[in-house]
Amino acid sequence: MSPEARSWTPKALLDWTEDYLQGKGVPTPRLDAELLLAHVLGCQRIELYLQFDRLLDACELARYRKLVRERGHRRPVAYLTGETGFWNLTLAVDEGILIPSPDTEALVEAIVEATCALRREAPDRPLKVLELGTGSAAIPLAVCSEANGLHWIAVERSSAAIALAARNRKRHAHLLAPRGNALWLVLGDRFQAIHPRWRPDVVAGNPPYIPSGTIDRLMPEVSRAEPRMALEGGPDGGDFQRYMLAYAAGALPRGGRVLLEMGAEQTGMLKRAVEQLPALQLTEVRNDLSGHPRVLQAEKTADGLP
Repeated sequence: MSPEARSWTPKALLDWTEDYLQGKGVPTPRLDAELLLAHVLGCQRIELYLQFDRLLDACELARYRKLVRERGHRRPVAYLTGETGFWNLTLAVDEGILIPSPDTEALVEAIVEATCALRREAPDRPLKVLELGTGSAAIPLAVCSEANGLHWIAVERSSAAIALAARNRKRHAHLLAPRGNALWLVLGDRFQAIHPRWRPDVVAGNPPYIPSGTIDRLMPEVSRAEPRMALEGGPDGGDFQRYMLAYAAGALPRGGRVLLEMGAEQTGMLKRAVEQLPALQLTEVRNDLSGHPRVLQAEKTADGLP
C-alpha cells in the first residue's frame, strides 16, 4: 500500500485487500476487508458501498494498513476490531478470550426452546440457569434477548473473561432487569462455588471440547490466537462435558434439562456418557447450520444421585 493516499478509495482498497488476504489463505477475504475498513472509517459495512469514491486520508490508510497486515498473519478480525456479532447482538471481545462462534447459535436456539418449555410448566417463578465457561457472556445475553424471567449464574475460571463478560452485561443491560432476567458472574473452577442447595432448572454451556492432540491442527485463527484453556477438553475432548452431565444428573430437579455444545465427532461418546447416568435421558442431538451435530440435550427423568 505504498501509493499516495489520494489514489485509495474504499472500492480500490477492498479490491486490493481481497486479493492480498486471499493470497495469505484467509478464508473470507472480502468480508474481512469490509469489516476492517468499516472499523477504521467508523461506519457500517453497507455504508462502504455508498462512498466508493471517497478518498481516505493518510491517517486512515495507516490504521487500515496495520490491521490488514495483522489479518494477513491470521490474527482474528474480532481481536483486531474489539467486537463481534453474535445472534442479534454486538459483543466486545478481548485477546485471550474465546470469540463466540456462529456454531454456538445452535446452542442458544436450543436453550431458548428449553426454557420456554419449562416456563409453560412453571409460569410464576424465575427459571434458574447454570452455565459453565461463559467467556464474553455471549450465550446468556443472546438467550436473554429472546426469553424472560431467567436467573442465570455463569461460572468462569478466567478473571479476564469475567471482566469482559461484565462489560457486555452492562452494554446489554436492557436485556436483563427490564425483562425480568438477571445474570450473575462467578469466578471459579467448575461448579465448586455453587451451593449444593441451589438447584438449577437448566445446566448449559459451551465447555472446552477439542481433543488435546488436535488443537495445533486447527486453522491458525484458532490454534495460534484463541486461548488454549477455552479449547482443550482432554484426550478425547469430553472431560468437561462428562463433568457437566454428571453434575446435572445430581443437581437438576426432575424435568430439568442439560444442554451442551459438542464437536461433530462426539455424538457417540456423549450418548454413551448419558447412558451411564440413569437419572438422565437423551432427548435431542441438534445440528448447526452446516448440518453438523452441535448440541446435545438430556432431561432429568429420575431422582437420586447418578
